[in-house]
Amino acid sequence: MRVQDASVNSDARPLMDIIGERVARTQAKYHRWAKTDRTLRFGDLFNLVSRPDYLLVAWEHVAGNKGARTAGIDGVTVRQIVQRGEVGALLSGIAAGLRDGTYRPSPVRRVLIPKPGGKSRPLGIPTVADRVVQQSLRMVLEPIFEADFLPVSYGFRPKRRALSTTRSPRSTTTPRADTGGCWTQTSKDVSTTSTTRCSWTACGRGSRTRRPCVNDG
Repeated sequence: MRVQDASVNSDARPLMDIIGERVARTQAKYHRWAKTDRTLRFGDLFNLVSRPDYLLVAWEHVAGNKGARTAGIDGVTVRQIVQRGEVGALLSGIAAGLRDGTYRPSPVRRVLIPKPGGKSRPLGIPTVADRVVQQSLRMVLEPIFEADFLPVSYGFRPKRRALSTTRSPRSTTTPRADTGGCWTQTSKDVSTTSTTRCSWTACGRGSRTRRPCVNDG
């Protein structure tokens, strides 16, 4: 299947529905396998990230996101890509780069978001292309990792949020804390020696692990 500018053509919406359903079926299959057999090891996941249908659905997510109007370090927005008719070329280029190993993520554009008290929170904005790759990677890994979560886990999960714990029948107390920029102030030595890091470009390439890309440094 070739990557096309289906997302910018109203007549192509039925095609996008078909593509979306195909991706959803694949995700459901991997989730079912992970849920049924917790010892199962998944291989060849990297090929899913670069699959045209995954990239097209990932583009739809990125284009429909609130941050679609924001450009990364290259100054290019979703609207500009659409107006130039370059959606297909962008996705085809991403797929080719992922398959032949030449794709490299760009540096993120750093902006400071004002906070109460005169402080600011740093925010990194990736390029549109990198956002598409990140979204595709999420679509591949999320169904597998979701199988390992407990029903009482709420943080950073689809259709859930930490605030929902207050509505949980098991919840009696909701602790609140301000990390005060903990991760931006953590010493470099601690963060590089104690935190496992992931190089996603190695995901699935010869790896047959339930949790790919976990490196010890």
